[in-house]
Amino acid sequence: MAWFLLFLAGLFEIGWAVGLKFTDGFSRPLPTTLTLLSMVASVALLGLAVKTLPIGTAYAVWTGIGTVGTVILGICLLGDPATVVRIVCIGLIVAGIAGLKLAA
Repeated sequence: MAWFLLFLAGLFEIGWAVGLKFTDGFSRPLPTTLTLLSMVASVALLGLAVKTLPIGTAYAVWTGIGTVGTVILGICLLGDPATVVRIVCIGLIVAGIAGLKLAA
């Protein structure tokens, strides 16, 4: 259950990171509200997950999910560059997340 909560926390991490782009400096009420709610949900779910998971592993997996998801959405939705180096680096992050999951 803790891994599922951590995964959800990572999804909310993606939500608030991408949501920041749409807040226009926190001047747009709806995107700002959704972004702030995503931040709270992400940290709350992380807090629940670390009740049973090692903090270092959970934090690294949480940020890794957020990083990979945000980069992918940036490429797919926002026109961020999809260079070979960026894709390889994303792969390395995914490998690190998998390794931490296996080691926990």
